[in-house]
This record gives sequence, structure tokens and C-alpha cells, in this order.
Amino acid sequence: MSDATPLSIDVVSDVVCPWCYIGKRFLEKAIALKPEIPVEVRFRPYFLNPWVPREGISREQYLITKFGSVERYNANSQRIVDAAAYAGLDYARDKIKQQPNTLDCHRLILWAGGNAAAMKQRLMELYFSEGGDLTSRDVLVQAAIDCGLDGEEVRRKLATDEDAAEVEAEANFAKDAGIDGVPCFVFGRLMAVSGAQPPDALAQTIERAAQEVAKRVAAE
Repeated sequence: MSDATPLSIDVVSDVVCPWCYIGKRFLEKAIALKPEIPVEVRFRPYFLNPWVPREGISREQYLITKFGSVERYNANSQRIVDAAAYAGLDYARDKIKQQPNTLDCHRLILWAGGNAAAMKQRLMELYFSEGGDLTSRDVLVQAAIDCGLDGEEVRRKLATDEDAAEVEAEANFAKDAGIDGVPCFVFGRLMAVSGAQPPDALAQTIERAAQEVAKRVAAE
């Protein structure tokens, strides 16, 4: 592939999905393993828990509803905590007190434009590492400011439904397309990989996808 034609990588994920948190880091490591292949990463919305109301619910209520009890979740989630640590991330599950609906988070990522990766990372860090309340408008506005957005403009937008329908439509499209687990990485619109795969595996897929795209361009 030429430098003028980066390989597109669409990342379908949610900010409250721990495997998405880990998968994003693994993808970054994979990209670093293939510095000769230019890429363009785009973050696509997905609602892991569409049933959570816009105002969010307590983390305890969420875990009881989804897993039966807090204790059951904690007993079965240590492997995720360990996987996060292996990736160089902190999953401080006991700090999380609120379970958000992530529509507003995905709106922030959309509004961040070229800083979408930083916005996504900041929201995930707030949720998984710092116990930040992503149902709080003040928290979301500060996260936006941290990523270079205009805080007052973001606050104004959050008070409206601006781009909510667009985000919901894109998230629904992903499910209608058959994506029922995240993270899902789509390389060059040709190859899809589900789950937080190791960096080496993702790097190999980047290389294969780049080669296939180059073949198709050459055949045109």
C-alpha cells in the first residue's frame, strides 16, 4: 500500500466493555508492530447494554440484573482484571459505582473528530481505572476539555439530542450486520476479527488486509 492510501480499521466497541478497553490497547500495539503500513482507525458505536436507561443505574443493580450478583461477577471476572494488567491497563472494578448508558459517550467520541482515539481512551480510563461517573454531565464535559474540545459547546450539545439519532442508527446497523460481540475490528472492509486478540494476531491481520487491498487496487 502507498503512504497515500492508509488501511482503514473500523473498531466497533463500547466504552464500558472491558474487552474493548483491552482490545484497543492490543490494536495500538499491533499497529506499532507494522509501522510500514499506514492505517486510519475509526471508532464505531456499539451499545453493550442498550437496556440501561439514559440516566444510568447503580453498578450494584447492574451486576445483579446481568450476572445474578456482585459476588458472581467478581468471582468470574478476575481473568479480565488480569488481562487488563497484562495489557498495561488498570481495571479497578471495585471503584465503579455507576453504570451508564453510553449514548452520550459515543456522541463525545463523534464530536472529538480527529481526537476520537484520545476521547475514547479518556472515557475508558475514567470508567475502568478511576471509577468516574459517566452519567455525570460535569464528568463528561471535563473529559471533553481534557481532549481539547470546547467545554461550553459540549455542555450545550449534551443538553440536546444532537447526533443522538445518528449514533443510535450506526450502533443498530452494527447489530443488524451481525456483530453481536465486541470489540470487532474490520480491516480494509475485507476482514473482521472479533474479541481482544493478541497484538501479534492483529498485526498479521493488518498485513494480510493491506496486501489484499493492494492486490485489488492493482487489478482495477
